[in-house]
Amino acid sequence: MRVMFYQLSRDPAHAVVPLLAKKSLEAGARVLVVSGEERQRAEISRGLWTLSPQSFLANGEASDPHAERQPILLSGEVAPANGARFLFLADGHWREGEGEAPFERVFYLFDNDTLQEARQVWKDLRGRDGVTKEYWAQEDGRWAKKASE
Repeated sequence: MRVMFYQLSRDPAHAVVPLLAKKSLEAGARVLVVSGEERQRAEISRGLWTLSPQSFLANGEASDPHAERQPILLSGEVAPANGARFLFLADGHWREGEGEAPFERVFYLFDNDTLQEARQVWKDLRGRDGVTKEYWAQEDGRWAKKASE
């Protein structure tokens, strides 16, 4: 599992998730976006639908009918009803699914309010079999890779 830590300093999660989700879909992956905050999930959904004037990224809530059909599923818990292989933790709180992690990639987005939790997660994942980590930060409007293990 590849865990990608994204420190949000300029843009909020509802602006970053659509950009990363677009690249994930282009790579052929389904996406599960998890946030415990219903309002944040709604903002992310709007961002996905309005990413650009020429396109949109179809998405839906896990509680909606036919959740399994959604290429991007939004949920309050780690339960990939759509068969997602990419997990986005959008609210800065680390969580894992039950049993063996089914995800190839985890995008862990955090801000200054959840920075200490992210630091602890980085430490906790150190040395875990099959886990690689990358830390990304915003610099001058671009993402820069700052560390990897």
